[in-house]
Amino acid sequence: MRPAVLSPAPAAYVEEPVHEEVVAGPPAAAAPELTVTVPDHEPVQSRVLAGVWLVVVGLGLAALVAALVPVGPSWLDGVGAVAVVTAYSWALAARTGGRPVVFGVLSLVVGLAVLVVDNDHLRTGAAVMTCVVSAVLAVMLTTPAVRFVRAARECAVAVLVAGIGALATVGFDPVVSVVRFEYVTLALAILGAFAVVYRLGAGLHGLGRRGVVVVAIGAVVLAVTLLYAEMLRRYGSAGLVDHLLDGVRWSRDHLGAFPRPIETVLGVPALAWGCHMRARRRQGWWLCAFGVAATAPVANALVNPAISLLECGLSVLYGLVVGLVLGFVVIRVDLHLTGSRGQGGRRLEEAGAVRPEPPRSAALL
Repeated sequence: MRPAVLSPAPAAYVEEPVHEEVVAGPPAAAAPELTVTVPDHEPVQSRVLAGVWLVVVGLGLAALVAALVPVGPSWLDGVGAVAVVTAYSWALAARTGGRPVVFGVLSLVVGLAVLVVDNDHLRTGAAVMTCVVSAVLAVMLTTPAVRFVRAARECAVAVLVAGIGALATVGFDPVVSVVRFEYVTLALAILGAFAVVYRLGAGLHGLGRRGVVVVAIGAVVLAVTLLYAEMLRRYGSAGLVDHLLDGVRWSRDHLGAFPRPIETVLGVPALAWGCHMRARRRQGWWLCAFGVAATAPVANALVNPAISLLECGLSVLYGLVVGLVLGFVVIRVDLHLTGSRGQGGRRLEEAGAVRPEPPRSAALL
């Protein structure tokens, strides 16, 4: 069999070759490098606004302290409370990427209306709003912490912000049931914190396996703490309650106060651990959300008239100190299980903690 011979294509189907001009690109050595520039200083406008905000908070705090002494007219506490809650609402909206002017003006109008109308229900509602805003803002103003010392400082800043909010809360002179007020403000603060953290942590899919574990642990500790206290208050026998209260009485008699359990066991350790984790991964925000378990009790600490101002301050301080000790232990265990090991492992781990976040006075979103 003879091999098949392909006949040439007709002339109509013959195409002329296309010649393209090749333009040489820049040499590889001249390619520009990708650099990320982080400004060393905040914009002047941001620093001015931060200064004005500090002045407003300072004036409101001075009015609240003068009302506690008491010095000056009787309306100082109300004016100071309105100034603080207005500044706090503005800062919370600005920090979370909202509309600070809108929420600041709205808080100012509502606060002034409460003072003018002078109704018990309105003043109590304003106190609840002030307490919740203070608790959430105290957590949102924290920054990532590479080392534990920085995490302890962030916890102290959060407690200070919430403490000023506590003075503003009682500045509205609410008429409340103490236990109900504490539960309502804590629940609203937790909902508000998780609503913001849902955006900061890139939603539920940003949790990861590690985030799910830590959030589950925090939820269990929160539930156990609240349920145990409530069941003990309602169903505990007189002998058991007296036995448990012996330690509280001893602490109050010899140390001047007893730390609040939910702040000590959950709030402060979670906030310290969360700030430490935020320097490494965004799942730390989910831990920081449980920090309102510390800032909410601080913000409503002065509502109970049976506890003096000194005892409230000592109780918050003791809870902060013991909570930081627990937080230090948790952080060390976490680093031991997941961090770098061997000689120089801690330095390598700290050098790798480079997750950036905006400064304290800038928006997170």
